[in-house]
Amino acid sequence: MSKEQLFSKTIDELSGLIREKEVSPVEVTKATLERSKNLNEQVNAYITITEDQALAMAMEHEKEILNGNYRGKLHGIPMALKDIFYFEGEVATMGSKIHQDFIPDYDASVVSKLKEAGVVFTGKLNMHEYAWGATTTNPHYGPCRNPWNLEKIPGGSSGGSGAAVSADMTIASLGTDTGGSIRIPASSCGIVGLKPTHGRVSKYGCFPLAWSLDHIGPMTKTVTDAAILLEGIAGFDRNDPTTVDVPTAAYTKNLNEDISGMVIGINEDYFFRNVDPEVESLVRAGIRKLEDMGASVVHVEIPSLKNAEFAELITIMTEASTIHHANLKERAHDFGEDVRLLLEAGEVPSAVDYLQAQQIRRQLDVEFAETMKQVDVMVTPTLPFTPIDIGADTLSLNEEIVNFLDHIIRFTLPGNLTGLPSLSIPCGLSNGLPVGMQIMGKAFKEEDVLRAAYAFEKTNPMNGIKPKLSESNLV
Repeated sequence: MSKEQLFSKTIDELSGLIREKEVSPVEVTKATLERSKNLNEQVNAYITITEDQALAMAMEHEKEILNGNYRGKLHGIPMALKDIFYFEGEVATMGSKIHQDFIPDYDASVVSKLKEAGVVFTGKLNMHEYAWGATTTNPHYGPCRNPWNLEKIPGGSSGGSGAAVSADMTIASLGTDTGGSIRIPASSCGIVGLKPTHGRVSKYGCFPLAWSLDHIGPMTKTVTDAAILLEGIAGFDRNDPTTVDVPTAAYTKNLNEDISGMVIGINEDYFFRNVDPEVESLVRAGIRKLEDMGASVVHVEIPSLKNAEFAELITIMTEASTIHHANLKERAHDFGEDVRLLLEAGEVPSAVDYLQAQQIRRQLDVEFAETMKQVDVMVTPTLPFTPIDIGADTLSLNEEIVNFLDHIIRFTLPGNLTGLPSLSIPCGLSNGLPVGMQIMGKAFKEEDVLRAAYAFEKTNPMNGIKPKLSESNLV
C-alpha cells in the first residue's frame, strides 16, 4: 500500500487494516510524518513535530498488536493535537511566547485517555495565541495556512488542527471551542468538527480561555471518525468539576442513514440573516437533501438570540482577561498585539455587564430547551462567509465592507452559551473554498447530531474533492 493510501485514510479505515495486521502503526506513522514534514513549511500546521518519539511509540504499539493485544479502533493511529493540551514532561506553548518553555507535570485527561487507547502522537499543532482569536495568524510561530488556498486563513483558534486534518498531516485531531474554535476551522478547511455538550468531555489539563464557555472535541475527516474519537474521550472526570456524570452512548453504533421522521428546526431571523448568497444556497441545498431523506422542517423562533452576541463577548472577554490579568500587568509586551488588545478590552466591562450576560444565557437556555422539545436538531450555516485572506481584518459581505471579527462567531456562539452539542460538516465549495453546515442538538444527545451528519455525509456533498497539495512542489 502506498504512503498516500495510508496518510489519506480515516481512523475507521486504518483501524481495520491495523487490527487485521495488513498494515502496521509504524508504516502509517512514517507516512504521516513524512507528509507532515514535507508540507509544514508551507501550511505551518505544526509547531512541533515529534518524529523520534512518535516512531518509538508506534513500534511499541506494533509489538502489542502483533502479540494479540489490540486495544481498539484508536490503537496505532497517528494523531497530532492542538498545542493547548498538557503532556507530562513536554512543552505546551498555548501558541504563546509567555508559555514557550512551560512544561506541565501531568497529562490532560483527554491525553491520558488517548494514550490508554493506543494513539501515536506525532506533534503539537499551531493555534491562535491562547486560543483567543479566529484566524490562527500567530505572531510567535507564524500564520497557519488553509490547505485549500495557502493565502487564506484556516480559521481558529484550532486552525492547526483543521489544516492538518484537511491536508492529511494527521489522521485526526482534537480542538478547543469557546466561541466556535472547533467548528470555524472545520468549516474553513472542509472537515468535520464536533463541539460536544458542555460537561461531556473533561477539560482537565487544557489551558483555559473562558471557563464557562470552553469545550474540547474531535476534528476529523469523517463523521464516523468523530464518533470514534468522541467515544475515546467522553465521560465524567472527578478532576474536572464541570463534567457531568451522565451515561455516554455507543456513538458509532448509532450511525445510520435512516433519518425518516427526524424533525429539523430552522431559525431564519438569526441564522440566515446577512449570509453570503453562495454559502446560504449551499446550506439550504443541504437541508433539502435531508428532507429528501425523510426529515421534516419546522421554523422556530428564539427571541433571546438577538442578545446572544453581547452575552458571548462579555463572558469570553471578562473570563479571558481574568485568567491573564497578572501577565497583562507584568508582561503585556509579550502578547501578540491582537490578543493584548482583546485582553485589555476585557478589563473594561463591569460586574453588572457580566451578570447581565449570564441572565441572557439563562434565558437562552430556557428558549433553546423549549425549541428542542419541538425538533430533534437545528441546522444553520456554520459561518456567514468563506475564509478571508491572511492578514485581512475586513471583508465584503453582501456588498458591504464589514469587520471580520464582528461576524465570524455569529452562528457558532449560541452553542457555547447554551452548551448544546454542535457539529460542522462540509456541504460544498464556494469559489474553491469549503462551506460548512452546522447541526445543533439536545444536551447530551450527540448521537442525534452525529446521525443527521452521517446521513448528510452519505449524499457526498464534496464530491470527493480534496485540497490539491503536492509534496514534491512544497519540499
